[in-house]
Amino acid sequence: MTRIAILTISDRASRGEYEDLGGPAIERWLRQAVATPFDFVLQLVPDGVESVRDALTELCDRHGADLILTTGGAGPAPRDLVPEAMRQVISRELPGFGELMRRASLEQVPTAILSRQSAGIRGRTLIINLPGRPSAIDVCLGAVFPAVPYCLELIGAGRIEMSVRFKAARSPLATGIRMATC
Repeated sequence: MTRIAILTISDRASRGEYEDLGGPAIERWLRQAVATPFDFVLQLVPDGVESVRDALTELCDRHGADLILTTGGAGPAPRDLVPEAMRQVISRELPGFGELMRRASLEQVPTAILSRQSAGIRGRTLIINLPGRPSAIDVCLGAVFPAVPYCLELIGAGRIEMSVRFKAARSPLATGIRMATC
C-alpha cells in the first residue's frame, strides 16, 4: 500500500499556539483526489533546517513514505527554511513543480511570486513543498498532482491512481486545455 506523509512546518503550531490548517487541508484534498488505498503518516515540526531535514529523512528512510507533502515554511521569512532543508535530503530537484505552483497561484494572488515551493527525490520518495494556506494548497495540488502518479512510477515508488471525479475535472475537454502531440 502506498504511504503518503504530510509534514506541517510551523513554530506556532508545534508549540500549540496556532491550529495546523495546512496538514488537514492536504489530507482532505487527497481523500477526494486519490482512488487507490493509501496509508497516512502525519507529523508536525517547528521551522528550522535541522528539524525539517531530520523529519524528511525519517519519513523517507524509516517510515518508507512514497510521497511527502510538506506545508508551510517556504516563504521569504527568516524562519522559512524548508527549501534549504529539503536540498540537504534530496538527490535530485524537480524545479518544474515549483514553477507550476507559482504560476497557478499567481492567478489567485499577486504575492505568489514570494513562494519558494519546489520538489525533489530521495531514493524512491517524491517530496513536494506546498504553501501553508488551505486555499493555496488546493490550487497548488490541483496544478501539480496530475504529474505525481507518473513521477512515482518513474522512481519506483508506490502506485497512486486518481479518482474518476478528479480526472474528469482536469481533463483537456473539461478545462479547455489543448493537448500537445509529439
